[in-house]
Amino acid sequence: MKHPLLPLSETMHYILLALREPLHGYAVMQKIEEMSEGSVVLAAGTLYGAIENLNKHGWIEPVGKSGRRKIYGITAEGLNVLKVEQERLLHILSLYKGSDSDEKV
Repeated sequence: MKHPLLPLSETMHYILLALREPLHGYAVMQKIEEMSEGSVVLAAGTLYGAIENLNKHGWIEPVGKSGRRKIYGITAEGLNVLKVEQERLLHILSLYKGSDSDEKV
């Protein structure tokens, strides 16, 4: 699968991972901060721009509302994108293992 958004940016990766459970935007921001152990803190503008882009590509979709907040969830195509990215990253990680497993970069 070759797509202009691949490989995923760190932001898009975290958003897709967070939306494996349906969440509204603010909850996505909190979930990402939690998943990244505080190393990724998204501004609202960054988050909503990325959500718009992911929605436009059919990787996430609105699945309901909580008051005025839209709740988003990942689509089957979005899950497939995560699987492709996981395989790509696992391959890259395997390259670190070289012939001497004790050797560090």
